[in-house]
Amino acid sequence: MSFTRRDFLKITSSTVAGVTLWKTLGISAWSLTSDPAADRGPFQPSWESLTKYKCPEWFRDAKFGIWAHWTAQCVPEQGDWYARQMYMQGNPDYNFQVEHYGHPSKVGFKDIDRIWHAENWDPARLIALYKKAGAKYFVSLANHHDNFDCFDSTHQPWNSVAMGPKKDIVGTWEKEARKAGLRFGVTSHASHAWTWYEVAQGSDKTGPLAGVPYDGTLTKADGKGTWWDGLDPQDLYAQNHKPGRDLNWNWDPSYGGELPDKAYCEKFYNRTIEVIDKYKPDLLYFDDTILPLYQTSDVGLRIASHFYNSGAERHGGVVDGVLNGKGLDSMQRAAVVMDFERGRSADIVPQPWQTDTCIGDWHYRRSLYLNHQYKTPNQVVKMLVDIVSKNGNLLLNIPVRGDGTIDPDEEAFLHSMAAWMDVNSESIFKTRPWKISGEGPIKIRGGGFSEGGEDRLTAADFRFTTKGNTLYAAAMAWPADGTYVVRTLASTAPGLVGKIKNVEMLGAKSHLMWKQDETGLVVTVPDQQPCDHAWVLKITGLDLAKSLPVPPPDAPIPDIKADSNGAFSLTPSTANLVGDGIKVQDTPVSNIGFWDNATDTVHWKVQDLPAGCYKIAAKTSALNGGTDFMVTVGAEKPVRMTALKTDSWDTYVTAESTVVVAKSGDQNITIAPADAATWKPMNLAGVTITPTVCS
Repeated sequence: MSFTRRDFLKITSSTVAGVTLWKTLGISAWSLTSDPAADRGPFQPSWESLTKYKCPEWFRDAKFGIWAHWTAQCVPEQGDWYARQMYMQGNPDYNFQVEHYGHPSKVGFKDIDRIWHAENWDPARLIALYKKAGAKYFVSLANHHDNFDCFDSTHQPWNSVAMGPKKDIVGTWEKEARKAGLRFGVTSHASHAWTWYEVAQGSDKTGPLAGVPYDGTLTKADGKGTWWDGLDPQDLYAQNHKPGRDLNWNWDPSYGGELPDKAYCEKFYNRTIEVIDKYKPDLLYFDDTILPLYQTSDVGLRIASHFYNSGAERHGGVVDGVLNGKGLDSMQRAAVVMDFERGRSADIVPQPWQTDTCIGDWHYRRSLYLNHQYKTPNQVVKMLVDIVSKNGNLLLNIPVRGDGTIDPDEEAFLHSMAAWMDVNSESIFKTRPWKISGEGPIKIRGGGFSEGGEDRLTAADFRFTTKGNTLYAAAMAWPADGTYVVRTLASTAPGLVGKIKNVEMLGAKSHLMWKQDETGLVVTVPDQQPCDHAWVLKITGLDLAKSLPVPPPDAPIPDIKADSNGAFSLTPSTANLVGDGIKVQDTPVSNIGFWDNATDTVHWKVQDLPAGCYKIAAKTSALNGGTDFMVTVGAEKPVRMTALKTDSWDTYVTAESTVVVAKSGDQNITIAPADAATWKPMNLAGVTITPTVCS
């Protein structure tokens, strides 16, 4: 029996369940401690006390922040989790490590920390770019799961001042951000090092170095005569314990792993308190479910109370800081600002919240630049507009290379964001949500790790924000017929108070032609587009505080038409997804993924499909093994097809079959798992239906 990472996070979302899991695994726990210093001030380290918190207005006004998720893991330019995966034989990061730096029994991640120099880092220039792109707050990474402190740390000898860059990364970012007038934040991820680095205790299973331990078990005594003489690798790797995970990040009771001990938890506490006291961040983000080490100790609650108390002391008794946590229940959301990693809330929620995401991988991956696979400004602008309409903020990571620079595609991205902000910023900053977030046929899925789908949005999809009695309606696509219809604002729509007096499009050089009738607010767009993405209507005259708008019925998803060769292209962006987990994801190519459930289905509607024979070609990936799926065209008999096993989720192969369509006309296309008992997850990058000769 094993627990997946997703199962573990669900189980450990409460203290009681977490303790039960530890007991099941045979792991001992140590008693929770109290910290007298944390009890001073208006907040104590308890949920009852922390729920007195009120999110500051600066965060609600800011809406958009930029993050530098930057550690030595950016040096190899291989993307996320390099410091873990380089210890997993057969993983591409392991192969890269062996080829470029040496075998992990001889050259470990501690050595990558040493060669991180940040030699071309110009923080003032980068902060200026981020500010011009619209960021109102900037966030620096204090430490990642790799356990290296990117600041002048007195509790972690492995830090960026003592080695590598020989610079106080956090302190320098803070100085430049505040000089530019931005709020400043830090993120902390090091609570995970205990389990995340457990693979560093391993060794190769095959080959000439099979059985030779990796460097994760080295001690201070092993350093005599080396470059790290006098340092203890266990301060970095924290691996003086029995592991509790296998190489695939699954919990296994047979491992009998040990719970992070008191010394580890207290060291994390001291490092975080030092960051708070030295750099006085306006925002503190934890990459943890609820709070760091929450199932293990009370250090998260103690850090929270210290963070709020120290902020109140600096601001005349008023808490001015924002603390982010994940997986919070309704009570905890009153005490901590909810963060959705690579996701969002599906609807407006009363408490402000945040999405954190990235235009690529969290750590810099060169191949995404070489293949131009970053999120586009169009996607991110639509994401931002959707998030803000639901009372959220967007924290966007722009990956930094090991030398401290960003690449040309990232610079172009920031300039494009700046151009959009120059026209539309008033509809974002210092706004508040309306009674409904928007209207339109496309639903954006909520929850963590649920992002994607922006490319599906149409000219019938709008998102609303307000500022006083001004209503902003951001249209997610440019209308092919030159007309927008905001159906929520129809003259006969229930719940509206007042009468629309004026409508303009932000950035447009000419007056708009508009009318309000029983179909909606009908707007003729100008001849020239004032920006490249998400065109914003500015509407005045309604009494927004008294209005209780009723969302109109969902508009239909547009039908798909044939191209000049008679072929139909069924893309993820034009699909209607039915299910709890399935979603559109944007990288490395747009695809329908997270298809874990055999009850989830995908649907398209094609227009004027002539009778005849057609070839069906589906681009699929199936890392966990091949699986069968059924394609149904209209009333025809379903066609069974196979998604072959691929070597990664990013590798796609084409499955082909044929179907005979007996009757011409509009047709519904459905793809569904063939057999629930044998279904394995697959990704679907798209389907083409092409006329062919009947055999």
